[in-house]
Parts: sequence; structure tokens; C-alpha cells
Amino acid sequence: MSTKAAPDATRRSETARRAILTAAIDLVGEVGYPKLSIEGIAHAAGVGKQTIYRWWPSKGALLFDAFLAFAGEGEAAALPDTGDLAADLKVVLRATVDELENPRYDRAMRAMHVEIVNDHLLAAEYLSRLDGPMRELKKTRLRSAQRAGQLAEDVDLEVAVDMLFGPVLNRWLHRTGPLTHEYVDQVVDMALSGLAPRP
Repeated sequence: MSTKAAPDATRRSETARRAILTAAIDLVGEVGYPKLSIEGIAHAAGVGKQTIYRWWPSKGALLFDAFLAFAGEGEAAALPDTGDLAADLKVVLRATVDELENPRYDRAMRAMHVEIVNDHLLAAEYLSRLDGPMRELKKTRLRSAQRAGQLAEDVDLEVAVDMLFGPVLNRWLHRTGPLTHEYVDQVVDMALSGLAPRP
């Protein structure tokens, strides 16, 4: 007499979670954040609303998880360190431009930034899960450059990170001009000219 294996609840839950995250990213790209609803996401994912409410307190938190899932949360790696600081930063910032300009994620990322401004709990989660760890990786690379004599010893690394990465996010968020590889190369060159050791 054969016995039927019991359904794997863990696998089923993960399948539902991935379907919800995918639906959130796809729907916000289609309808925009103001029209995005938990009901719409649930329908697109083929799950009940209560499943979503059980896992996420708001659509902003859900969208943030969706962004992290597709951006590869937990896969953050140290910035390249070839010994050429300018070249390494340009590689990272060019990849950032490519990600920000990806049409599939553009509306989702913009919506997420609006929610971070308005929701202090989501802002704290963004800081602890994404921005904080990424800033530490950036500072680690700059600290290595400082030890190699490529940056002045008295450079405040927090400020240096803002100088190098802030203009890119600002231009993307406010649409103040084209966001290109050429632009980020110029940002790196100008920032490093001011951060270099002085005679």
C-alpha cells in the first residue's frame, strides 16, 4: 500500500511569497504606486489578501521586500579593490546607473523612496537592511584607499560616500539630467580631485 507524501508547507509558502513579490514589482510598473493595492497584488499572485497581510504590514514594506529580493538581498559583496580607486568606483557607479535605469524596476524604486520619506518604520528598515550595510562596504573601500595614500588622511569617510554616491541618486530621483556612465565618471573624477592628499 503506497502512502502519499504530505504537502511541503515550507515550499508552498516560499512559492506564494515569490509570486507576491513578483506581482508587486510587475503591478507597480503597470499602474504606478498610487493605484497599487494589496487586493490587486493578491489577485495577480493567486493568493488571498490575508496571506499578504500576515507577512507585510503595508504595501510599502511589501514593495521594499520585493525590491530586495530582485536586487539580491544577502548577496552584497565588497566593492572591487584593484588598487585603482577611480576605476573601481566607476565600475560600481556604472552598475548603479544600469540598475536605476532598468525600466522594470524604475517605478518600484521611486515609489519605495517616497514611502521611506513618509514612513519612519520603513525608513529604519531601509537603513538597517540596505543603506547601512552598503555604506559600510563603501567606507571599507575608501578606507583601503586612505591607507594606500590615495585619499587624504583627514577625509571624513561618511562625507566622502555622500560626495561620490549622492549626486547619482539625486539626479535619478529628481530627474535633473541624463543619468549616464559619462556622468558618473565625471562625478568620480571631480570628487576624488577634492579628496586626494594635499601636497
